[in-house]
Amino acid sequence: MHIKEKALMQLTFDAEITKTQLEVQEQTMQTIGADLHDNIGQLLSLTSLTLNSIELKNAPKARQKIDAAIDLTVRSIKEMRLLGKLLQGDQLVVTGLSDAIGHEITWIEKSGHYKVSYTNDGEMPAVNSPDKDLILFRILQEILNNIIKHAKATEINIKLDYQEAVLQLQVSDNGIGFNSSNFPSEQSGMGLQNIQKRAGIIGGEVTIISNPDEGATITVFIPYP
Repeated sequence: MHIKEKALMQLTFDAEITKTQLEVQEQTMQTIGADLHDNIGQLLSLTSLTLNSIELKNAPKARQKIDAAIDLTVRSIKEMRLLGKLLQGDQLVVTGLSDAIGHEITWIEKSGHYKVSYTNDGEMPAVNSPDKDLILFRILQEILNNIIKHAKATEINIKLDYQEAVLQLQVSDNGIGFNSSNFPSEQSGMGLQNIQKRAGIIGGEVTIISNPDEGATITVFIPYP
């Protein structure tokens, strides 16, 4: 019986890893699509308009517009490089959870709607756990999506801490909050149950602290590696 339970747990874990990989890839493509449309597309349109408006007969103004077009082109190249890194998807997690979190924060800050702080305390172990990192990274994405969709927040604080073989991820916001004492009945649409389920699959726990008009703090604890 013990062998069967162990095999079932492994199948569940493998299925969750596959599902998480697909979700990270989907979120990555959504981010890329939005950025291509809203940011890089706009930069390239401005570049085109600037170049088309150049009058060679007026050398000083032509020089100014050429310089502006060069600047827009450089900005477009930088954005494309960022997108190239994002295309690596869960490969970012393999190379380091902290770096993956940093890239996620970059895209949130680009919206201009949120002030994000990030601290990384404690020295991570020499050997990481890519599978756990991937699931924890997806948990972070779900929490951030909840904040963007529901919290009406302006500030987000993220903390990653490793102490005594336990990795802790804490995300707090200054949004409208909710009554966490009613969880899970009233927050089923916010993905919080899914966050708890995923943490449980890798042997972790989740605490949720929130009150109306007082923001929310979600903390994930997982044994690591």
